[in-house]
Amino acid sequence: MPPGTGDIQLTLSQRVPLFGAVIVSTPQDIALLDARKAVAMFEKVNVPILGLIENMSVFVCPHCATPSHIFGHGGARQMAAQLGAPFLGEIPLELAVRETSDSGAPIVASAPLSPSASAFEAAARRCAHAWTA
Repeated sequence: MPPGTGDIQLTLSQRVPLFGAVIVSTPQDIALLDARKAVAMFEKVNVPILGLIENMSVFVCPHCATPSHIFGHGGARQMAAQLGAPFLGEIPLELAVRETSDSGAPIVASAPLSPSASAFEAAARRCAHAWTA
């Protein structure tokens, strides 16, 4: 869903039985403020927080392999710790993720051994564990 606590999130949480919410945020402070609002809203409507994911946590240059934390790093992990919620993982910023998704063959299907696919799969496993715990 879009970030924040808009009508979409509120309506879904009131009309659809939700077992939990996964909060996805980029690492910068302004995005984390929206994530905190989402956590508060889900708590008010009694939807458990399954955990947090940090999206766009690192960009690895395809030419020189140098990692860059364009949007900062670790904000979602720190917020999860403050909330006592599981940290589910870091998803890198990678052009192939967008390209493969746009083509209808997500990275986990089209390049299952890629670092991005591994990051998605690890986050999904942690989310499943948090849901069943």
